Amino acid sequence: MTSGSAGVTGRPIALVGFMAVGKSKIGRLLAKRLALPFKDTDEEIEAACGKSIAAIFRDDGEAEFRRVERNVISRLIQDAPHVMAAGGGAFMDAATREALQARATTIWLDPPFGVIAARLKRSSARPLASSKNEAELLQLWHQRRLLYATAQLRIETSDDDPALAVERIVAALASR
Repeated sequence: MTSGSAGVTGRPIALVGFMAVGKSKIGRLLAKRLALPFKDTDEEIEAACGKSIAAIFRDDGEAEFRRVERNVISRLIQDAPHVMAAGGGAFMDAATREALQARATTIWLDPPFGVIAARLKRSSARPLASSKNEAELLQLWHQRRLLYATAQLRIETSDDDPALAVERIVAALASR
């Protein structure tokens, strides 16, 4: 499937879901498969602010990070079709979620919590995860699932090869 094939609607494709679900890794592979550019909102935010996500959280707070994130996503969804990995909390912001739903094809990547927990234990680069224990992360995961479920497509993933998730996404897009 290429960018002109059935299933790609001429809109950006936004991958949403909890932290550590594989949005960036799967997004890069999906973009390559569809011959589309890839954009990672965290990378775009860091470029716009001139500092890391962790530094933004530490220096400016989560509210400022979410404001910048909202602005970056608003800009990105105006661009030509591309695959976008949205930050784990981006879809929690009502204005960001509504903009993504209106201007992009939203795809929720949904692995079991055990997969997420194992990945988070191997990473220290996630500001929200570093301040929470596993029970708190599980609670946050349950809360966020209600809003992720409003995405236009849901793709169940696991700890399998990310290429399998890409094939599931391509099939789901083709059947739309």
